[in-house]
Amino acid sequence: MKVWLTSILTLLVWMTGFLVPAQAADELVVYSARNEQLVRPLFDAYTRASGTSIRFITDKAGPLMQRLKAEGANTPADLLITVDAGNLWRAAEEGVLQPVKSAVLSKNIPAHLRDPGNQWFGLSVRARTIVYSTVRVKPSELSTYEDLASAKWKKRLCLRTSKKVYNQSLVATMIARLGEEKTDEVIRGWVANLATDVFSNDTSLMQAIEAGQCDVGIVNTYYYGRLKKKQPNLDVALFWPNQETSGVHVNVSGAGVTRYAKHRDSAVKFLEWLSTPPAQKILAESNMEYPANPQVKPDPLVASWGSFKQDTLNVSNAGKLQSSAVMLMDRTGYR
Repeated sequence: MKVWLTSILTLLVWMTGFLVPAQAADELVVYSARNEQLVRPLFDAYTRASGTSIRFITDKAGPLMQRLKAEGANTPADLLITVDAGNLWRAAEEGVLQPVKSAVLSKNIPAHLRDPGNQWFGLSVRARTIVYSTVRVKPSELSTYEDLASAKWKKRLCLRTSKKVYNQSLVATMIARLGEEKTDEVIRGWVANLATDVFSNDTSLMQAIEAGQCDVGIVNTYYYGRLKKKQPNLDVALFWPNQETSGVHVNVSGAGVTRYAKHRDSAVKFLEWLSTPPAQKILAESNMEYPANPQVKPDPLVASWGSFKQDTLNVSNAGKLQSSAVMLMDRTGYR
């Protein structure tokens, strides 16, 4: 009997430890869809500044959200960090985040870069903009995303696959701005103008422009920065579209406090710190993104690309209209 009771108690302790790992009061657990090399410097800086240690798990956004749902109230996670407003919106919709009322976050993060219900906050900004061959295209020939559907770009356009969330978010915000009928027309024009099959990533797209396979495309700015660092003489440049209308499409990486955070107050403090200049500088420079806090200057390399008017449509539309965007791209033949 004694052996049996001991075994049962051991099993219960093991199960409890499995469901809810021991967590110190001065420790936070973060689930991050951003790569370790991007977030570790941030976590280390906060530990030095506050004394709070951070344990973290990295994975793709989908699996992390499924994990939070499966763990429920037993989750050890205090904070979720992920990329793309569509993913952040989905996390809020699936009930794995909680609202945070914070004067600090309201002051530091512009309204269009955060959830209207305050469940998540954009922390760094990436623009999805036009790139072009500096050999074969004059900037004066470019104007808007919509213009890439015009006949002058026939067999000259390169696109990344529609299966990537970045393009889904772009088309979702176009639907919000232009309506489905006009967006359908634009995307059909893009498909008709393709010079080659769609690419799996933005880097390959820019290399295709450099090689002469096409003349223009659409990419995230940080991919351009990465390639430009490797190839300083790259004959590809950025163009800021829609400056006379809605502005450049922007998206965010961001974070929210989990619904069942064991250390909610500490998680909120950390989230607030992420919006301050020291953290914003680390966040933006680590991936050549733009700070979400407009008071913080971007990295000199990023700043050298020039300033632009950004679309102030709330980025949550990237999530709200994502399924509509996917269906639209499918029926227009954008693969």
